[in-house]
Amino acid sequence: MPVRTAAASPVLADAVLLDHEEDGRRWPLLVWAPGPGTRMVSSAVLGGGIGERSWVVNAQVPPGYARLDPVAHLRALAAGAGLDGPGVGLMTAAPVGERRRAADGGVQAVVTAGIGVRGWAAVPEAPAVFPPRPGTINIIVSLPVPLTDAALVNAVATATEAKVQALVELGADASGTPTDAVCVACPGPVDAGAEAFAGPRSTWGARLARAVHRATREACAEALARGV
Repeated sequence: MPVRTAAASPVLADAVLLDHEEDGRRWPLLVWAPGPGTRMVSSAVLGGGIGERSWVVNAQVPPGYARLDPVAHLRALAAGAGLDGPGVGLMTAAPVGERRRAADGGVQAVVTAGIGVRGWAAVPEAPAVFPPRPGTINIIVSLPVPLTDAALVNAVATATEAKVQALVELGADASGTPTDAVCVACPGPVDAGAEAFAGPRSTWGARLARAVHRATREACAEALARGV
């Protein structure tokens, strides 16, 4: 798999769909390897936080996934795909092969969605009991310009707002699922020319919001149609 070096702009369209084996079946594995020099912010279980990351994997796993070592599992899947170094690993029971893409002004977004288990973020305190159905909206975004750390965090907030907007427009009666994850990537390094803002009314934040909104709306509309 080709991996660009240096600080080339991360191009999410280069993501490829591979597969992996789990519980005696083959499951899709989305792999994106922009290479060294790419900065990312993520809420993922593997590679979360802010820093330089070389790759992202979004692995579909069986509903009711019961392994207790997701970090080690994701590292093994990445190694099996020929990836090394620091990266971001996402998991979902939603159909990764049904991913949806959107782009706006150089910003690219890929979204996988299963919304069988969904709800509003703020609810009365109670034991969380959910049926074993596919869930998780995973959002991966790439921008062609460097962002400061603050702008990367701002980009996560903007992507989340765009996700919620899509769900509300679809009548999903939810702000997301309990296991949603996001990853935003941009080229490095951070210097005087790095973008300081990524809110929805900034130039790049607005483009990010439109791309995430469109991809999320399409992915969630498909999920609603399938009943997952």
